Amino acid sequence: MNKYLLSIKLMLLFCLSIKAQTNDIQIKIVTEENEPLMGATVYFETLEKGAVTNFDGIAEFTKIPDGQHQIIISFLGFETFETSIQIPSNTALIFKLKEGASQLETIVVQSTRSTRTVKKIPTRIEFIGVEELGEKAIMNPTNISMVLRESTGIQMQQTSLSSGNTNIRIQGLDGRYTQLLRDGIPLYGGFSSGLSILQIPPLDLQQFEIIKGSSSTLYGGGAIAGLINMVSKTPEFEPALDIMLTQTQALGSTANVFYSKRNEKFGVSLYGSAHYQKAYDPEGDGFSNLPKTTSISFNPKLFYYPSENTTVWFGLNGTYDDRIGGDINKIENGEEGIHQYTEENNSKRLSSQLVYQTQLDAVSSLEFKNSVSFFDRNLTVPDFNFDGKQTNTFTEITYNTTSEKTDWIIGANLYTSNFDENDNLPLQRDQKDVTFGAFANNIYDLSDNWILETGLRADYNTDFGFFPLPRISLLYKNDNGFSSRIGGGLGYKIPDIFTEEAEYINFENVLGIDKSTTNAERSYGVNFDFNYQTRLSDEIGFSINQLFYVTAIKDGLLLNSTDNGLFQFENATDEILSKGAETNIKFTYKDFRWFLNYALIDTKLNYLPGNPQKPLTAKHNAGSVLMYESEKWRIGYETFYTGKQFLSNGTETTDFVTMGLLVMRNFKLGSVFVNFENFTDRRQSRFSPLVLPPHENPVFPEIYAPTDGFIFSVGLIIKPFGNKEQD
Repeated sequence: MNKYLLSIKLMLLFCLSIKAQTNDIQIKIVTEENEPLMGATVYFETLEKGAVTNFDGIAEFTKIPDGQHQIIISFLGFETFETSIQIPSNTALIFKLKEGASQLETIVVQSTRSTRTVKKIPTRIEFIGVEELGEKAIMNPTNISMVLRESTGIQMQQTSLSSGNTNIRIQGLDGRYTQLLRDGIPLYGGFSSGLSILQIPPLDLQQFEIIKGSSSTLYGGGAIAGLINMVSKTPEFEPALDIMLTQTQALGSTANVFYSKRNEKFGVSLYGSAHYQKAYDPEGDGFSNLPKTTSISFNPKLFYYPSENTTVWFGLNGTYDDRIGGDINKIENGEEGIHQYTEENNSKRLSSQLVYQTQLDAVSSLEFKNSVSFFDRNLTVPDFNFDGKQTNTFTEITYNTTSEKTDWIIGANLYTSNFDENDNLPLQRDQKDVTFGAFANNIYDLSDNWILETGLRADYNTDFGFFPLPRISLLYKNDNGFSSRIGGGLGYKIPDIFTEEAEYINFENVLGIDKSTTNAERSYGVNFDFNYQTRLSDEIGFSINQLFYVTAIKDGLLLNSTDNGLFQFENATDEILSKGAETNIKFTYKDFRWFLNYALIDTKLNYLPGNPQKPLTAKHNAGSVLMYESEKWRIGYETFYTGKQFLSNGTETTDFVTMGLLVMRNFKLGSVFVNFENFTDRRQSRFSPLVLPPHENPVFPEIYAPTDGFIFSVGLIIKPFGNKEQD
């Protein structure tokens, strides 16, 4: 008996000794300026155990054995750091990472075409990373509208109740002035107009890069208000598989699947999305607020790595989208009589992307891009049909070279657009455009604190002539967390019929562009901002960014009525002037983040008597987002204020507040979530009618507030290869 007791005691002592030989530790990662670095990876090589730093720059580990361990610390934009540590340690485990701006692998932001990190680029860039994209994908897994709607100074303007068509407005300027890019390639816009936003699911996107103000020097015509570049995920050696399933109480069902994997020579990423929405009428007026929608998207990509310095990839983007809105009885039962009105948009998109990237030597690189995009759309309302096809091509070659103090980017491109309406003999709305461009951009370190960026593009359009486009930006930064940027440039936009005004009337009786009497729109703009970030205490972080801007558009394209009941495009006789300010404040405390923002948008139409405020543009907007994120939980509470607006007839609308709540629970192999979007049910029908009689030929007032109201959704994310947040 004593032998048994002795054996049990020895086993207990052994277990206690094993427990005593492991430790729970924290490793803190900071920049050279001692700023906490969120998102860095700390990896124990022999233990095959890793963690990602939180908002305070801390990576937490449990049960690390005593002894010496080799760790690898890495973060995009910084040099990878390897070192040995002793566990237990008598000192705090704090390590500094050094920025690696000279390495091609450290590209953080692609939109500027530079290999520098964002902190060393004079152009002001707003960055939305994969973490925030994941949150917005949960809130709206069908398209990217949620990502953009909640960004300061960006408005998502719905132009049709029946179809849900939505345009991006940056700083109060119409959607046609914003260039939408995919991996630096213009795949959207034109005939697809407001449908583009509704047909881009977010799950295969790695990051968003937003440049506000004229960016035509970098990317040519169309970037008067700014550009939005969506960067796709790329395959890594570790396989990734994400499956997202979402269901809403409004009878909307969405499935998204993304897979990627690479080896030494080849890689692949596969993305597919399917969405079905039943016609939804929350106020019961007999007309849909969400159209009946069937949408399928696919996006396969093949990567080839012939050497360590070269990458070639080819991708396809395909979408089929059919949406019909209007009279619920007509949609569901096909009834006649007064139940006649529907609007149906049937569209198909297929585009290709070919990219060749190579590092020529230690300081120079070459990139070639090509895309062909085809879009076919059929818009049908009672007694009218608008049907056409648009084919766009884009080809570009750029050369990049760097030295100790300067970066040069030199390039040339060719852009073509061909819109062909199937039956337009009376109105003649077919349009072809060909634009050649060449550009050069230079970033020069004047000193450790001052960096200057200058650029010049020369575009030639075969119909509208020559466009010289200079730009200049200056960055000041110091070691105390303060930086400031000022910059400006010129822009232009080739006129076409795909404006918000034409979309609002379904292009009915709209004449084509008369190139002999219509001028291209031209712009100039200036941005000035300052940024400050610091630690208020060991646990509380604070940052503020304040932006001021002015953008003026000359020869703005207007849609005016004629004496014979038609509509024709003409140039404005005076400027469209947009000026304002944006404020972004961020607090961090342990696992909490609190974002505050405010936007003042003062857009005046100087070509009208009295220089009135632009319709459907709230002058005051504000928001608050409180996030809690831990290893297992993600909880977000949002509040957004939209100020009073004016309709086209001069009527002033009411202001309103929307709120949202997201709760997500992470597990090793995935996550589950619930989302309460606009749970106070703010919608326009609570303030004014969305539909006016007669029932068989309704009139739809302008849209200035949400139309769908409260949307409750539940979902499941499956990660068969493991949830990184649980590693």
